[in-house]
This record gives sequence, structure tokens and C-alpha cells, in this order.
Amino acid sequence: MNGPGIFSAVEDTDRAIVAALTADGRLSYTDLAERVGLSVSAVHQRVRRLEQRGVIHGYTAKVAYDAIDLPLAAFVAIRPFDPSQPDDAPEKLAHIPEIESCYSVAGDDFYLLLVRVAGPADLERVLQEIRTAANVTHRTTVVLSTPYEGRAPKVALSDPSSTAG
Repeated sequence: MNGPGIFSAVEDTDRAIVAALTADGRLSYTDLAERVGLSVSAVHQRVRRLEQRGVIHGYTAKVAYDAIDLPLAAFVAIRPFDPSQPDDAPEKLAHIPEIESCYSVAGDDFYLLLVRVAGPADLERVLQEIRTAANVTHRTTVVLSTPYEGRAPKVALSDPSSTAG
């Protein structure tokens, strides 16, 4: 249920709720209500409706990957050896837990994978597993540092002065 269709029908108050929860998914309904200028019960109803519509589809923790022994991140761009074969790489790779994200991309590559591992030997093993499982060629870029990631998106309001509805 991703895409502009879902969000285009969201009114400004809901957009303000989404923006606040994206910045801090642990906000209490009381704090959220204060930020968007609604009652706690109204905010609770709107959040539940946003979840049901698929606008909000989960809450996650931001993790210090070094602390859980996954300090090495790499982006792996893949494309099939034979482009005439079925485009089923995401399904063939879904069982590999080191792949955090899989993005379908435009350009020379078909998919961009975000991989997190403990070190170079693990990355080498995962790359071999990716090649074998999906019959793909790859280009790998190792992340040296991450100045920022997982930032809250700028959620535009149709009327910037309006946050309550």
C-alpha cells in the first residue's frame, strides 16, 4: 500500500501526526495531541485510522549497529546474469537475514541491497550467497561512516500554517 495515492488523501492534521511520529515513534498520545492541537481521543482515533489505511505501517527502534556487532554496512547493486529470466531476486534473497533492505531501482542495476554484517569475511560470505541464490552479478560499496540515516521526512502541509483540523 505504498505510493502517492495513500498520502494524497491525507489531510493536514494527519500529515502533522505522521511528521511527529516519524520524528519520534514513541510519543505518547498526550504529547502527540499537544503537538497537533487535538484532544487525546481524537489523536488516538486518527492514528488508528492512519494505521488501518496503511499510511503508518509500523514502528521501529533506531539501533546502534556497532553495539550489536554489525558495524559493517554495504550497498550491493545487483542485476541478473540473464535479464530475460524472471525478475524474482527479492523472493530468492528474502531468506538472507543480513540483507536489511531491498530497493528496486532505475538504471543499470535492478536492485540495491543494504547489507549489515560483522566484518569483511561475513560480507564475502553474504555476497557469495547473494550471487548463488539469485543468479546475479553485483557491485558492492562498503560504507565507511554514516553521518545520518533514517531521518524523518519533510511532510508537507497543504497550508503550512494549519496543523489542526
